[in-house]
Amino acid sequence: MNDRPRLHFTVPAGWINDPLGVTFHADRYHLFAQYLPDRVVWSPECRWSHATSTDLLEWTMQPVALEPGDGDGGVWSGSVAVPPDGPTRLFYTSVDAAHADVGRIRVARPVDDLWIEWVKGPVVALVPQGVDVVAFRDPHVVFDGSRWLMVVGGGLADGTAVAWLYTSDDLETWRFSGELARRHTGEEEPVWTGLAWECPQLIEVDGRWALVVSVWEPGQLHYIAYAVGDLVDGRFVPGPWRRLTFGPAYYAASAFRDEHGRPGLIHWLRGVDDPSGVWSGASSLPQLLRRVDDRILPLAHPSIASRRVDPVALEPGKQVRVESPTIDIEWTPVGTESALTIAADDGSSPLEMVVIDDTLTVTADAGEWSMPRTGPVRVVVDIGVVEIYCGSGALAIPARLVAPVTLTGSGSGTAYSLTGTIAASTAAPAPP
Repeated sequence: MNDRPRLHFTVPAGWINDPLGVTFHADRYHLFAQYLPDRVVWSPECRWSHATSTDLLEWTMQPVALEPGDGDGGVWSGSVAVPPDGPTRLFYTSVDAAHADVGRIRVARPVDDLWIEWVKGPVVALVPQGVDVVAFRDPHVVFDGSRWLMVVGGGLADGTAVAWLYTSDDLETWRFSGELARRHTGEEEPVWTGLAWECPQLIEVDGRWALVVSVWEPGQLHYIAYAVGDLVDGRFVPGPWRRLTFGPAYYAASAFRDEHGRPGLIHWLRGVDDPSGVWSGASSLPQLLRRVDDRILPLAHPSIASRRVDPVALEPGKQVRVESPTIDIEWTPVGTESALTIAADDGSSPLEMVVIDDTLTVTADAGEWSMPRTGPVRVVVDIGVVEIYCGSGALAIPARLVAPVTLTGSGSGTAYSLTGTIAASTAAPAPP
């Protein structure tokens, strides 16, 4: 149990990947995820797990929301729509295990207000006729102020990544409305966005729309990219495409609005696994999104800072010892080159962060990664995973830093211990 993250959602046993349908409803947050309860490697027969929380940090498992069967070989990614004057709908990708890359979009409705039991409905969207696709899945449903938009990700056989658009006035009847956005794999500047888009998320941030996509090619998952733009006559007109995440862990972002209406994301964390082989996969800490011109900046959600205790000042060249396995660090590099090292007492490889000019490089057991850096650096350490915010993006890596740890470096800042418990995320499912 000591090898399980305290503030990152994990399942008691089995596999999770994409977080789904993050929604604040009935005084609590609901988090779904692609889930396999009986194995720790992915297979197409996924279902939707369900967990609830009051603070986006400590989650209580609920019964599985959707299972394969009833025409579904696997129940894959999607989203939840909550209209102000009608029943909630869950939109998901129904797949056949033998041809899983090309799915169909199906709807489900909750039986109760706590969303414990769901009933499947009809297929509401299929691959557009006459289109040669290599992938079609992951509906994200959002209200644009006048109608409902369903964005479905995928790609064409010629290497063009596409987000298709379906529209509805009532969440019941859907019309195919063409391509919301597209980008060919040959376009590489200022960032490459793959052969297809998974988990497209269309979210309004500070008055403009952002299209957030997971960059995919057959057999390889990359990173999360985005563009800020405008909706014009049913099409997304993007500004420059940019990279949002760095490192090996982040993928499959799920957009949400917190209880105060602020936009955010939660990601799948790849490679965060139980050393004993009981569980695999985790969800990231919640992030808020802020827009600056045509950029969106991921920020650690304020719920994390609410867990801070025992502040310790960071001073150049001074060693600071922290006993907690969960740490929140605010670090301000100085000059053109600055460094911060986090070393565990057990003699394992330390985590080293070096800032040279406007680039942060992170080195750990799993490898070395770099990202652009603007302003102070925020580092959140949990058991098995580290998330880093640098003002222009976020970086996450699997890293097992066994407490207590020693922090040493240049620059200044503060290290806080974080309170938290793993008990909630491993609780037995609540009865229906």
